[in-house]
Amino acid sequence: MLSIGAFAQVGQVTHRMLRHWDTSGLLVPAHVDEFTGYRSYDPSQLDRLHRIVALRQLGFGLEHVGAILDEGIDADRITTMLRSRRSQVEREHRIAAERLVDVERRLHLIGRENRMSSAEFVEKPLPAVRLVGRTKTVPEEEVGLTVGPMFGAVEDALPDPHGMLETPVAEYDLTDDGMRITVGYAYSGDPIEGLELIDLPAVERSVCGIHLGPMSGIRDTWHALHAEMLARGYVPSGPCRELYVRAESEDQSDWVTELQQPVTRG
Repeated sequence: MLSIGAFAQVGQVTHRMLRHWDTSGLLVPAHVDEFTGYRSYDPSQLDRLHRIVALRQLGFGLEHVGAILDEGIDADRITTMLRSRRSQVEREHRIAAERLVDVERRLHLIGRENRMSSAEFVEKPLPAVRLVGRTKTVPEEEVGLTVGPMFGAVEDALPDPHGMLETPVAEYDLTDDGMRITVGYAYSGDPIEGLELIDLPAVERSVCGIHLGPMSGIRDTWHALHAEMLARGYVPSGPCRELYVRAESEDQSDWVTELQQPVTRG
């Protein structure tokens, strides 16, 4: 019999892993002392241990490992599982490569300008959201004068705005006729007379950043976001959005706005 320490050493695993696999039923010790609880393993169990380690290194979860070892999964199914795992590893590799490029770019920027960017931008998917709101197309120069009154008109049209104004969102889509503005609040109820139900689709990837303070300075943050987007090798793939995380004070000094730009590889 092998002590848990010797068994772990041979298998290059930790005591903690062996205890976890024991609890899950994946690798049960050949003997457990009824008084001390000390685990002992038979040398013949090393084969199962090595197979578990090999499958775990391939990225299979404990459930799949147990099924492979205990149910004698056929070659077709294991091939399907390995192909699925390959796709996952390829995606992880692609993400890691993109992050490495971003790190190198930031190092280059710091080396060139001896500073960090004043704004940070992240990549993330955006969930689909249904708004109750309104849309309007205006000349680009009138956007700043239009958004606030549009939100006010939506609030006035709500029969009971209490509790319905927690997630204000605006979408901006530049068309040949001008800027098509969509404003509204996240909503899951029935249609409301005088307002539209607007579905913003889910977005697989976007570049997002936070703007702090008045809307008068948000254009500069958008410019910085789009410069960052291009530096990362992306181009816009849809209308941009603004999520007003906090928009309470009249002077807008404490406003917090998330800028969201759907993107795709250029």
